[in-house]
Amino acid sequence: MTSLDGRVAIVTGAGRGLGREHALALAARGASVIVNDLGVAGDGSGASLAPAEEVAAHIRDHLGGRAVVNGDDIAEEAGAEGVIAQALAEFGRLDIVVNNAGITRDRVLVNMSYDEWDSVVRVHLRGTFGVSRAAARHWRQVAKGGGTNDARIINTTSPSGLFGNGGQTNYGAAKGGIATFTLAAARELVRYGVTVNAISPVARTRMTEGLPGQVTPVEGEFDRMHPGNVSPLVVWLASAGSAHVNGRVFAIVGGRLSVAQGWQAGPALDREERWDPDELGAAVSELLTAAGPLPNPNGRLPATS
Repeated sequence: MTSLDGRVAIVTGAGRGLGREHALALAARGASVIVNDLGVAGDGSGASLAPAEEVAAHIRDHLGGRAVVNGDDIAEEAGAEGVIAQALAEFGRLDIVVNNAGITRDRVLVNMSYDEWDSVVRVHLRGTFGVSRAAARHWRQVAKGGGTNDARIINTTSPSGLFGNGGQTNYGAAKGGIATFTLAAARELVRYGVTVNAISPVARTRMTEGLPGQVTPVEGEFDRMHPGNVSPLVVWLASAGSAHVNGRVFAIVGGRLSVAQGWQAGPALDREERWDPDELGAAVSELLTAAGPLPNPNGRLPATS
């Protein structure tokens, strides 16, 4: 049985949706959880600690676990450092960071405002950076002090970030950045006993409401879009059994799990001298024929976190 007994986890954006399910699943397997959430609306407006408090209370009262609420803004340096400090103060250690917090402010590029761009990138990408950096500094200090870590950072990207999606240049850029951030951080932090992986989930959350492709669950049938379907992967990645997995992105929807391959060196032509612009039309056509069509080039993909 996958156990997280004795391990301490931070889950950002844990008041609702995927984050809530992750926090409950981690606690059910024995982890102590910092439930971070500002309680904002899907577009980042408003604030309330009530969702986070409900999750923490559920962990304590129904799962018999340990959980505390954190209302820090993880996109601010002080907030990112504060959530790490609270984990250490409350539970004496830190083993797992699940970067899940996010918002959407969808708009086609020609109509998108700078605020709509900045606010989305701020929460997703800057927030992931800030919490990861603060945690990494703690784990580096442990390692340099002669201690050992078996620590995990689990980031959240999206099909929109991996394949692109119309109306979501801000969200897609942030989520694509998180995927690449994951690969780079994995190379850097392995020396300290830390693995860094990412998930690319598709699930029913506040962010997917009203989007095409959302299926109403049928009683008695497997609810493929339930956000809880994603959390077992988070639990396993958080466990000791995943220590050999680093720098990977896993796509999951319902019961379907796959490894996202990301950018790869595809078909190539090398003429061993400078190309003439007049020759490039035929060369590019040959390369694109060999490469095949783009994955998911059309249609709208659901945002998830």
